[in-house]
Amino acid sequence: MSLGDAIQSEQTRAAAPSLSEQELAYCRDWLFAATAVELRDHQRSLVEARLLERLQVRGLQSYGEYFRLIEHEGEAAERQLGLDLLTTNETSFFREPEHFDFLRTRVLPARTGERPFRVWSAASSSGQEPYTVAMELAEHLGLGVPWEILGSDISARVLETAKRATYPIARANLPRSYLDKYCLRGIAEQNGLLRIQRALRARVRFVSIPLHTELPQLGSFDVVFLRNVLIYFSMATRQQVIRRIEPLIAPNGYLFVSHSESLQGTEHGLCVVQPSIYRKPA
Repeated sequence: MSLGDAIQSEQTRAAAPSLSEQELAYCRDWLFAATAVELRDHQRSLVEARLLERLQVRGLQSYGEYFRLIEHEGEAAERQLGLDLLTTNETSFFREPEHFDFLRTRVLPARTGERPFRVWSAASSSGQEPYTVAMELAEHLGLGVPWEILGSDISARVLETAKRATYPIARANLPRSYLDKYCLRGIAEQNGLLRIQRALRARVRFVSIPLHTELPQLGSFDVVFLRNVLIYFSMATRQQVIRRIEPLIAPNGYLFVSHSESLQGTEHGLCVVQPSIYRKPA
């Protein structure tokens, strides 16, 4: 960064508006009503950082002006974009690799029957989680047997990224063998990017599903990934989410939550296999 760029960046930060208590309270109520996500006081800086660019793009001087703007009926797209910015979380391929080790060594070898093996990534974000699962299923079940993956998220913006299935190679952190076998490397203007191969993309379907409302008809799943979601909900909302998801897990099927989460405090009929992994009895 040049000295001029550094000075300009510093001036931009200094001129940035701050989020008042009243604005934070409005944002908390708005976000909860739309997504059931609970915004904590310590997340004030996150809200400021994620919405600042939208203030600048729209020529607004305060977060209050932005919240008044998105109340207008004609600003549905901006309102959705604001929600997307506040609810989208960072993800990566093979995040929490112990779960994929368990899938590879414990779940897939025990697969029986001819019906399709089905996996739901219930907070798929930009798609790295379901595509990681797809690589594991292709590697250990093969493409000659029936299996399918559903990826869902509340954010339409990140689902569009997931459908494109294109990511920077430098941030992919994939095993070399998987990179060579299941990804296409970009050339020319696509240099430095990878795209998940068509055979895997065809097995993954993405849809928008808010978990805090009644779920659509989805069928049953052998594995459900519900990672890095519950921590953003109140205990009452967690209970509702588990109540809706548990019936969709097939007998002897598994539920994975993140290592920073558990089902402690919720009522359910699942058995703890090990921390963050649960199994539904037959």
